[in-house]
Amino acid sequence: MPDFSRQHDYLVGIDSDGCVFDSMELKHSECFIPNFIRFFKLQGVSKYAREASEFVNLYSKSRGINRFLALVEQLDHLRRRPEVQQRGVDVPKLTSLERWMQSAEKLGNPALERAVQSDGDAELTHVLRWSKAVNESIHQMVHDVPPFPSVRPCLERLQKVADLLVVSATPTEALHKEWQEHGIDKFVQAIWGQEHGTKRQMLEAAGQYDKDHVLMIGDAPGDAAAAAANNCLFFPIVPGAEEASWRRLADEGIDHFLAGTFAGDYQVQLMSEFDASLPESPPWSTDA
Repeated sequence: MPDFSRQHDYLVGIDSDGCVFDSMELKHSECFIPNFIRFFKLQGVSKYAREASEFVNLYSKSRGINRFLALVEQLDHLRRRPEVQQRGVDVPKLTSLERWMQSAEKLGNPALERAVQSDGDAELTHVLRWSKAVNESIHQMVHDVPPFPSVRPCLERLQKVADLLVVSATPTEALHKEWQEHGIDKFVQAIWGQEHGTKRQMLEAAGQYDKDHVLMIGDAPGDAAAAAANNCLFFPIVPGAEEASWRRLADEGIDHFLAGTFAGDYQVQLMSEFDASLPESPPWSTDA
């Protein structure tokens, strides 16, 4: 990544939405879901559309995935749900979007805009309009949402010994706005959003550091997977227990990380608790 160079012996990647800021419910309930229902004509099954969106984006192991991947997944949930089928509402299948996601290197608005300009695909054009509308809603709605209480002390301590990176699937412009609004951007060396690639790609910076000297802090299974793919340690901010998780990081997690005792039993315990906090199947599924 062009805006990063190693300065310390340790590296810490930090997710933003739902991890540093208690903004996930606000963004999805007030910004993503209304635009999801409006743009994809789901008014007739709005209750089920909301449930699908909340499950995918907030209350399952899909939590925190890229917005375009999440869009396809929540539409898939809707198409399979008997209540939706019985109402006869046409739930779209976004084949052009799925095809684009398979070939695109970075799943963000800039890359989608280039695809639209290249072939003018009507479906991709519509998805881009939806994505931009979501961003505009977030710009208008999401402000005055402070970091969780123990975030700042953790950042203050870590930035003295580690290079800190924001590693997020949120658009970079929104990340800068939120971190600057609360004066915590000064603690991090770089802020990387969806335009920089996947979290797995961002954490390739870990290759510059010794084993067990890289920690990812996140609230979603995708964060843990990105960390594992780059042989990084992972500290989970457990959904529903975010404040307690940050206190735990401040009280013991950072000490384990810097003392070299994070890997092994401590990491296994953290991951077991985190895995139990998010289901794979929705509550309405017969497989749940």
